[in-house]
Amino acid sequence: MDTVRWGIIGCGNVCEVKSGPAFYKVENSRLVAVMRRDVAKAADFAQRHNVPKWYSSAEELLADAQIDAVYIATPPNTHKDYALMALKAGKAVYVEKPMALTYDECMEMVRASEEACKPIFVAHYRRGLPYFIKVKELVENGAVGKPLTVRVELLKSPRETDINASNHTWRVKPEVAGGGYLLDLAPHTIDILDFILGKIVDVQGYAANLGGFYAAEDTVSASFQFESGALGTALWSFVAAPEAEVDTVEIVGTKGKITFSTFKFTPIEYVGERGAETFDIAPPQHIQQPLIQTIVDELLGKGNCPSKGEVAARPNWFFDKIFGRIK
Repeated sequence: MDTVRWGIIGCGNVCEVKSGPAFYKVENSRLVAVMRRDVAKAADFAQRHNVPKWYSSAEELLADAQIDAVYIATPPNTHKDYALMALKAGKAVYVEKPMALTYDECMEMVRASEEACKPIFVAHYRRGLPYFIKVKELVENGAVGKPLTVRVELLKSPRETDINASNHTWRVKPEVAGGGYLLDLAPHTIDILDFILGKIVDVQGYAANLGGFYAAEDTVSASFQFESGALGTALWSFVAAPEAEVDTVEIVGTKGKITFSTFKFTPIEYVGERGAETFDIAPPQHIQQPLIQTIVDELLGKGNCPSKGEVAARPNWFFDKIFGRIK
């Protein structure tokens, strides 16, 4: 195989710019088929992106022998079932985050991947972005010395769709998303901290619904510890005043401090023994493209993707601990 031929299950909004075009823009990769239950929308996507085939069912797409790997871009409550179907059909899998509704579901997917001898990758795409690779490089090169503490703060105001129950999206429905905006957004931060600082081995926290707009948690705090011994705290709220909005991650060590953001790509700021430095690194147009390139390279035996299976499931473990699903 010298080219990876992709199919997409769920060619909705996330596929328009963030991910979809990457499958036909990265080297040695082709997007050959897409699927959406609304066949007219599947056909529209395919025609606009020059994809030769479209389907209205996952079963049809997975039966296509010309597809080597499948991208699952549907809501989290379907991730496990579609992944198991794809693995059984002999396809490699790339699934959106959160990987599944629970850590147990994630590990079921990992075991199925091992049994099928087909890899499963997860869209923790920040691992492929130069912005976060720069933070990792600074830490690994000793800019902060020995990492001691991490502080995460993400405060966002309610969206218009949150306030009126008739307009709620699936992202605030626990039965579909596994939680609220926390599980839609915060896994990116926990995963990138794992990428930069290593495995988190313990976490305690509290989850509350303080806004009352929907059933899911809207405000969450956590205290956690890395395998290295470094300690972390995090606060997430999605019902804060607009004036309070913030997106900050701060790593403090024995020789300095690094401050950056998870979503806003504000300039990375370093202050320490080396003086003060700022790094302004913008994300690419198709934000998943660098990670997708690593997946293609691994499938072709030319590289390694940093977001696979058991490692990518760790954010689910983190939040299941807070929610009391894991003791």
